Amino acid sequence: MNWIFDDSDIDWIELSSLLKIAPLGNKKPEDLRISFSNSRYKCFVFDDGKMVGVGRVLADGIDCAYICDVAVHPSRQGSGIGRAIVQKLIDPSSGHRKIILYANPGKENFYYKLGFRRMQTAMAIFKNQEQALAAGLLRDE
Repeated sequence: MNWIFDDSDIDWIELSSLLKIAPLGNKKPEDLRISFSNSRYKCFVFDDGKMVGVGRVLADGIDCAYICDVAVHPSRQGSGIGRAIVQKLIDPSSGHRKIILYANPGKENFYYKLGFRRMQTAMAIFKNQEQALAAGLLRDE
């Protein structure tokens, strides 16, 4: 496997396809190029030239690091790639006061095993609130 930590040679269409089948939703290649280029840390995993995993961190250098877009190709899920990606994103983020992530519903135990704990006060505004409610990302309380 080949681990890449910069985005200079990334095929954004391939990344968009990976996120769609992982499934992390439909994200446009150009939007991904912008979001990954604005991220402090990023990790791309290739096997035989094919992208099989990805993740990134938005971080300010001291207070908050936010891990996002962690995805593994469905044929490779359960092989330890996801765990390794998250660890490779935690390591450079460890100097921050807090490392935060959103877990897709049903994936909370995966992140719990990596040291993450539920927050009691996390709140969010999504561009599409109704869709986020339907997906179980938000509770309307």
